[in-house]
Amino acid sequence: MVDRPDRPRVLIFSLRNIFGRALNRGPHYEFEDIINEIDSAELVAPRLDPASRRASLATRLAYHAPVALNPGIPKMAAKGPYDLLFTICGFPQDLIMFNAVEHLRDVCKTSVCLLDELWAKDIHKHRHFLPILAKFDVVLQYHSQSVKPLSELIGPRCRYFPPGVDASLFCPYPDPPTRVVDVYSMGRRPAAVHQKLLGMARDAGLFYVHDTISGSQAIEPREHRAQVANLAKRSRYFLVNPGKFDSPEETGHQVEFGYRYFEGAAAGAIMLGERPNNEVFPSLFDWPDAVTEVPQSGEVDRVIGELDRDPGRQDRIRRTGMEQALLRHDWVYRWETILEAAGLRPMPGLAALAGLVSGHRPIGPSEFNHERRLSAR
Repeated sequence: MVDRPDRPRVLIFSLRNIFGRALNRGPHYEFEDIINEIDSAELVAPRLDPASRRASLATRLAYHAPVALNPGIPKMAAKGPYDLLFTICGFPQDLIMFNAVEHLRDVCKTSVCLLDELWAKDIHKHRHFLPILAKFDVVLQYHSQSVKPLSELIGPRCRYFPPGVDASLFCPYPDPPTRVVDVYSMGRRPAAVHQKLLGMARDAGLFYVHDTISGSQAIEPREHRAQVANLAKRSRYFLVNPGKFDSPEETGHQVEFGYRYFEGAAAGAIMLGERPNNEVFPSLFDWPDAVTEVPQSGEVDRVIGELDRDPGRQDRIRRTGMEQALLRHDWVYRWETILEAAGLRPMPGLAALAGLVSGHRPIGPSEFNHERRLSAR
């Protein structure tokens, strides 16, 4: 383990105090928290002035004119100097929050912005936010098919960056619980598949866990992530589909994928659904049976029946998914990629945890919980 330097080398600009309860931003804070644990970092998380009504006005105006008003963030000063500035923006309009805090880039040698959602068809709609984005040295995008059109507007600073997962949070080892949930589904689901599973729950006693209310906010983000992980690692099957697969008018028929695939693999659940038909998915999920295809027209009962008759295949799928998540898709590896882009020393891997899943080196719960953080420094 390498000792931490006297001063933080990383400044994290977080939006957690502005959008803190939004469900889709939970993985952002998860990533930020892990960076804080494994690196020498300082996290800055401003709040909007509760007396100000400028946030919605600033956002609406920025859609129509190249003006970036302060949305109501009080003045604050970063100490510095830092080697790296890192921020995660859920959407391009989040950039006005970052832009409101002056001089952050002035005290950081390199700046990196991770952009969660930007569909290629919407780039023109967000054109007035892009000058802020162009000020970063590196722009990372979860949407692989948006990299090229965005690069054509702000220069060759853009690159694809896959989502990740807190693999040790989702991994059921070293004390794997019983998989008492038959099928777990979060968020959007194909209607025909959902109806078939409801029928199996009614007629055959299937324990089908799915959303029954529509909401976009968590009471407490960390508790929500822990609950998702606890359910996933107690689930036999886990439904996955590309991002907004049922809203082509929003995506422009662009095929992208998010956290669900990484979460399902890390939890050792058998993923049922659709393999995203884009250029990067096959290289990230390149092991046999990473996703078991289920047509959106249904047939999920047939697929589950076939898998249930082959326990050996089930065990192989589960163990391979967990190993791959620990070896390749933990947030530690994503942070390593960012450090390399910034010219900073990368961190070592997580072979010890992957060995645990493979059965090569059993370790106790306490050591398991600390192994990743220690090996990453």
